[in-house]
Amino acid sequence: MPRMPYDCSGVIPACLLPLHDDLSIDEKSYRSHLRDVAGVRGVSAITVNGHASEVSSCSFDEQQFLLETALDEIGDSTPLVNGVYADSGHEAVRIAKMADASGASALLVFPSNVFLLGQRPEMVIDHYKRLADATDLPLIAFQFPVNLPVAHSFDVLRRLIEEVPTLRAMKDGSGNPVLHEMHVRELQSDDRPFHVLSTHSAWLLPSLVLGCNGLLSGAGSTIADLQVRLYEAVRADDLATARKVAERIYPLTHAFYREPGVDMHNRMKEAQVILGRLPSAAVRAPLQKLSAAEIEGIRQELVKARVTREGAEL
Repeated sequence: MPRMPYDCSGVIPACLLPLHDDLSIDEKSYRSHLRDVAGVRGVSAITVNGHASEVSSCSFDEQQFLLETALDEIGDSTPLVNGVYADSGHEAVRIAKMADASGASALLVFPSNVFLLGQRPEMVIDHYKRLADATDLPLIAFQFPVNLPVAHSFDVLRRLIEEVPTLRAMKDGSGNPVLHEMHVRELQSDDRPFHVLSTHSAWLLPSLVLGCNGLLSGAGSTIADLQVRLYEAVRADDLATARKVAERIYPLTHAFYREPGVDMHNRMKEAQVILGRLPSAAVRAPLQKLSAAEIEGIRQELVKARVTREGAEL
């Protein structure tokens, strides 16, 4: 299958990982979920092996299986972005080479958890250069909230853009509106090109209005149609429509992204079960089943947002 070209912009949902109750991968439901998300008009790509698909709990072989299954199911019509989640540079390169050989269109690069103890700029630069040397695939940097040690400084991000030619975008999860605006105004460029992708689902409308060239979000696994509608309305300068769509999204951001944040994708799985899109919301440890009260809360927010099995009422 020829690789689909991709410029790392637009609406990029991150898919979930359906599991059987014995915690093995539910391939049938995974394929169905991929078709559901890829079938939304306006989706530009889909991310696999990201946080939403519990990549931290998946072996290398499982990650390869998930990517290759996605390519088999939707790869002829939808570019696939593969997450590179690894603590060591050696393992990151191994994953990148696997994704390249399998047929991914781009790579989402997670920061190493080694950086929880601190980081030097040369460590980050070297990490990305090793990936760029291993593959010609476009890279998307995953910027974590700035209150976490794994987040990269503005100066490091600027250096990455200057020194790593295949770095084409960043998933900006900085969580800081002032810094986010700096990223959009000072790092995003059509000449390079380099795209800032929002992942600020709790304040997506103002983030997109700033000028982000796309969004990459786990919530797209459930409400990709609303995200596309919001993105298109903002791009068309139709603020009235954008506000109406944002009002629809708000109840679900409240349901999905409340504390503790570690449960965000757990909640999205439960939403899929409530909607009849997945048979089970099983998750691998250390994640745990949500309480009945929280699941009922998610059900109520889906009703408020007018989201059904077939999608959002637009």
